[in-house]
Amino acid sequence: MDRREFVASLVAGGSAGMCVDLMLFPLDTIKTRLQSQQGFLKAGGFRGIYAGVPSAAVGSFPNAAVFFITYEVTKSLLGFSVDPRSAPLTHMIAASFGEIVACLIRVPTEVVKQRAQAMPSSSTVQVLLGTLQQEGLRGLYRGYWSTMIREIPFSLVQFPLWEYLKSCWSQGRGEMLHSWQAAVCGALAGGIAAFVTTPLDVAKTRIMLAKAGTSTAKGNIPLVLFDVWKTKGLCGLFAGTTPRVAFISMGGFIFLGTYEKVRRILL
Repeated sequence: MDRREFVASLVAGGSAGMCVDLMLFPLDTIKTRLQSQQGFLKAGGFRGIYAGVPSAAVGSFPNAAVFFITYEVTKSLLGFSVDPRSAPLTHMIAASFGEIVACLIRVPTEVVKQRAQAMPSSSTVQVLLGTLQQEGLRGLYRGYWSTMIREIPFSLVQFPLWEYLKSCWSQGRGEMLHSWQAAVCGALAGGIAAFVTTPLDVAKTRIMLAKAGTSTAKGNIPLVLFDVWKTKGLCGLFAGTTPRVAFISMGGFIFLGTYEKVRRILL
């Protein structure tokens, strides 16, 4: 990857991330409150629907930019353009590496954002300072592994499917897709990946919102999922599915469509 492609991926990825996080933030808040242990109404209901948005605004650009830089660099290093037959595996590996690196930025902003969403009476700054005071820097990375365990399977489904759908549509048309067509592929791929990985998202949310010192806060995903199953059944494991699928489908359309459009303009 040359310098021009690097800069294009950086700017396009960051722009795409900010567009999605800020435009669809209310849906994300509703999803978080549906998944919280205290329940939707006690977590705030429809009040303060933009609680935690400063955290998302600060973290969205670098998070998405780092992901796409890692994704494109890994594809380049694995020789995607040399051997297209290895495309699905290449996309899976590239997406996984992208998530591992991006989560270093994503998790702290996600912790602060979700706690602010579930406690609308507290500001983002209060949540951040409270977390640092009670748990230190480690508290900002609570749920790192659960986020990784959610994001990697998600990306293993979304990105190879996105690239495959684009390839099929492009071959059928006999020409390169427009940005809006790549966005439609992104919406479909994102919606499918979102539905499949919802239980992992529920576990991640519970771990991030749990009080310090509780068994849930320790981050044992199988135990958290078992507890949800025991208390709320299958519905509990798929709590927030509708807003999550809606958020990520629309997000996939905006995110991947914006990425394609901005990157093409810059290149």
